[in-house]
Amino acid sequence: MPIQITMPALSPTMTEGNLAKWLKNEGDAVSSGDVIAEIETDKATMEVEAVDDGVLGKIVVPAGSEGVAVNSVIALLLEEGEDASALENVTVTAPSPAPAPAPAPAPAPTLTPTPAAQAQGSTPASSPTPLPASARSGGDRLFASPLARRMADQAGLDLSALTGSGPHGRIVKRDVEQAIEKGVPAKTAAAQGAPQAMAIGRDGGTTAQPNSTMRKIIAKRLQESKQTVPHFYLTVDCELDGLIEARKRLNALSPEGEGAYKLSVNDFIIKAVALALKRVPTANAMWTDDAIELFNDIDVSVAVATPGGLITPVVRNADLKGMVQISNEIKSLAARGRDGKLMPEEYQGGGFTISNLGMYGVKEFSAIINPPQSCILAVGAGEQRPVVKNGELAIATVMGVTLSVDHRAVDGALGARFLQAFKSIIEEPYTLIL
Repeated sequence: MPIQITMPALSPTMTEGNLAKWLKNEGDAVSSGDVIAEIETDKATMEVEAVDDGVLGKIVVPAGSEGVAVNSVIALLLEEGEDASALENVTVTAPSPAPAPAPAPAPAPTLTPTPAAQAQGSTPASSPTPLPASARSGGDRLFASPLARRMADQAGLDLSALTGSGPHGRIVKRDVEQAIEKGVPAKTAAAQGAPQAMAIGRDGGTTAQPNSTMRKIIAKRLQESKQTVPHFYLTVDCELDGLIEARKRLNALSPEGEGAYKLSVNDFIIKAVALALKRVPTANAMWTDDAIELFNDIDVSVAVATPGGLITPVVRNADLKGMVQISNEIKSLAARGRDGKLMPEEYQGGGFTISNLGMYGVKEFSAIINPPQSCILAVGAGEQRPVVKNGELAIATVMGVTLSVDHRAVDGALGARFLQAFKSIIEEPYTLIL
């Protein structure tokens, strides 16, 4: 009996993923431990290893499929002594994400570049037009992936005009993309009595960019954060001249070749946050209904921009690590984060987040808390400003930072104590090595 290979759960919270690539073809021999596919989660691309020996008999879910539910069958593996005839007795239902709830009323019209899309807003997502046999399951049910449905709805395409190329004739993403290129007719029902979409600009229309799994998760979590967490904001200015000089001198001591390093201002900020949390441990906390939980370790998350959105790799035990170690570690984490190669344990579980937009010239901003954490520090650009020292006007390099706190766990006075500790460390950077 062929062995069923299923979509793995690559993290405790994963419910679905995208099958990005198959690294084995049908008919290829597979040994236990071989990497057979790449799976995209909301934050990274992970490799899937085979756990049994055999021959890859059938690929059920093609490369590029999105929204594949955890534990759905994605391939069949022939055991020793079996041939392709063994697949004839195996019935596999094409996988899909969790059953979709009853569709809500159609949203307001969404403009797209195609004239056919102007009428889409009047068509509810329910009551699909009957499909040809190739796009049905049992001849009576719509057989298309959720992504294909959404793309077709956004483009105003009539799914009944499409022939699915997925498993069992299922309509998938590439079928809709090809239909858009060829200009398949719009839904006739949608066109009847549909309100005309308001033109935007001279040319009108927009270009739809389907949301990635990562972008959906980011949107969901940020919305939950702003709706459920009572944000409170505190801002201080820090003088950086001492830090800039210390950075310059330390980088000048870097050896050539192996062991070389180049410290950034952000490396100093990570270390300063860690030491400030050590001085004010009650700011390293999260809120629960029963208690305020204090994190035992000082794990600092650092927001990194990727093509798909922000990801927050974690520097574990940052208070115990030297500047060079922090610098090398965050460079490695950030690079792999941008490539989608981080393991879940490398971006989950931090207790405090840093978001630095200073390199983009942003002077000041307020960041959204990343639950269950209680604090996030928004770091602005360092710039020369006039300051008063000892009653005289002087010029100093000043950086503004804003601390967003969950007021349930960290009140104003506690947040101010943390910022006071952070400011004193940043302005006296040699205390970082004490």
